[in-house]
Amino acid sequence: MTERPASAPYELPPIFAGPILRRTVENRLCLWLAGRPDLVFLVRVTCRDQFLVDRPLREEEVTALPVGRHATIWLLDVQLDERLPEGEWLHYDVWIRDRNSGWQGLRDWASHLSYGDSHLPRFVHHRSIGKLFHGSCRRPHHPSADGLRRVDRELRQAASPSDQPALLMLTGDQIYADDVAGPMLHAIHCVIRRLGLFQEDLDAADIHNSNELFDHPLGYYQRDQLLPESEFNEAVTEKFFGGVRKPVFTTASAGNHLISFSEVLAMYFLVWSPVPWQWVEGQPQLDNPELAQRYRAENETIERFREGLPEAARALANVPVYMIFDDHDITDDWNLSALWESTAYQHPFSRRIIGNALMAYLICQAWGNDPQRLLPLLEQVKPVLDPERGDDGLLNKTPHDTLIGKMLDFNSWHYTLPTSPKLMVLDTRTRRWRSELARSRPSGLMDWEGLTEFQHELLGESSVIVVSPAPMFGVKLIETIQMMFTWAGRPLTVDAENWMAHRGAANVLLNIFRHTGTPENFVILSGDVHYSFVYDVRLRQRPEAPRIWQITSSGIKNEFPDSLLDWLDRLNRWLYASRSPLNWFTKRRRMRIYPRLPSARSRGERLWNQAGIGEVCLSPDGQPETIRQLGSLGQDCRFDPGEINSPSSQTDQVHQPGYDQGSGER
Repeated sequence: MTERPASAPYELPPIFAGPILRRTVENRLCLWLAGRPDLVFLVRVTCRDQFLVDRPLREEEVTALPVGRHATIWLLDVQLDERLPEGEWLHYDVWIRDRNSGWQGLRDWASHLSYGDSHLPRFVHHRSIGKLFHGSCRRPHHPSADGLRRVDRELRQAASPSDQPALLMLTGDQIYADDVAGPMLHAIHCVIRRLGLFQEDLDAADIHNSNELFDHPLGYYQRDQLLPESEFNEAVTEKFFGGVRKPVFTTASAGNHLISFSEVLAMYFLVWSPVPWQWVEGQPQLDNPELAQRYRAENETIERFREGLPEAARALANVPVYMIFDDHDITDDWNLSALWESTAYQHPFSRRIIGNALMAYLICQAWGNDPQRLLPLLEQVKPVLDPERGDDGLLNKTPHDTLIGKMLDFNSWHYTLPTSPKLMVLDTRTRRWRSELARSRPSGLMDWEGLTEFQHELLGESSVIVVSPAPMFGVKLIETIQMMFTWAGRPLTVDAENWMAHRGAANVLLNIFRHTGTPENFVILSGDVHYSFVYDVRLRQRPEAPRIWQITSSGIKNEFPDSLLDWLDRLNRWLYASRSPLNWFTKRRRMRIYPRLPSARSRGERLWNQAGIGEVCLSPDGQPETIRQLGSLGQDCRFDPGEINSPSSQTDQVHQPGYDQGSGER
């Protein structure tokens, strides 16, 4: 493919991704956008036709990060003179101007982002969380429909402010940097060229500059041959039942693994906005007939994904959105074990690939969660993106390497929201508790220091919402299979990472729940697993408190293989029935776990396998009143409680008609 020159700024729309409504608290409103350089912003916020804000933004309220010749990422951190009213419709407008044009409002440059006659995005500020949406795992080329379109439908149908959720919590895998369809990779390259996104020099690689990726003969479906391989003797490069040796990156879908910072950045633009797709044209030359056929098949799925992007973008603009990473935002098995870490981070090329994805996460996801908390890292970003680099369009290498080191050492990706109940978002990826038995064994999802800080944050709270990307209480059979592969020395084969995989982390976590000073109500929101389920969890010794709900919603656009999940579901019910002796070998044997039955299934199944979005409605004291999985195609599933809340249900003898208590771990 012949490289085309980057477009001049005046040929581009002023904003090509966003706005995404981010951290919204009583005296602050954050908006994330990607657009042209040299923009000036004016923000208006209205309630009942009264202006709460109507002014150009001050210098300290606007942060610009240039990421290409014609592209800048903006965070508008609007400081409010008075508190946002609660429980009212709030509309906002973003006016922009550059040196070549006059003022333009959202009606002019993003009319697709509004509902109703106002032609402006709207949201509701809820300090007390009565309803929220949550989900994870949005894989563009999965054949399922996009759950963000269902979010858009729910927001559009909200008749009153009380129907509007307080927030949308994205619990991981907002992108799949390690699993990219060929047509998506082609679109990424078109966006990079059109915007002139900055490229970079690469060390210890078969390619010396990221520009070479555009026309490299291995650039599509064969990138796994470009990725680094382990130079160490230990078995991070496993074999799957005698299969092919894996490189440092353990994903089975590495053929189009993203490599450069510009590639990851362009993917964010493409999964969040319909605008960049107008620059996608042509297709790569694929001489291999099988790869060409695969490209055509994937293109059909990507086209359906593209058709839904106006609704997805509208959803992200009309409700406060919070995010946390999981492995696919960076790469599969990210930090699964100490051996994986040492192998990946000691190789300059793999270290750069991981660092690029983490840098893009910082700018596109983490920044809007809590801007003040991330100021130290953002100051390190600016020298990497120094606009005074001249005409070569390259990232500054030395600051780039320094920033990657800083990010890998950073330990404040977690954050909290001052809501009622308090919402606590955990970093279960970078603060790992490494195995003391063997470096190849799975690390704990949080180390002792992180769990201690978590417990300290809980003290004094009566109810909390905890976001853990991986379920704290998962399906026991699946965790047992992961443990067996770990014993066989192959934890990477089955992604053997769960809260119970590391004895130290598991014991500390369970002791936190047993501590008398911790909250009475724990609502745990999780994703990761590509199916949905709900568990009610109680302590055997103190069934009255704490009350724990494990609520898992996954995926937004991904699903587990149906027949395999059905078998795992059945086997789990048989092997871990209420009187099964296997329960006494589990770390959770002091807990009583009651699986909730999905309303849309009829054979006693516990697991629901359909893409969509999770909805949780809470009572004023922080207990779930309604838990649903809203299907991306319209089929909904309720997870109603059994008789757990009745006094008789706290004994081992209880049996509920239609709710086989014996199918859960006890």
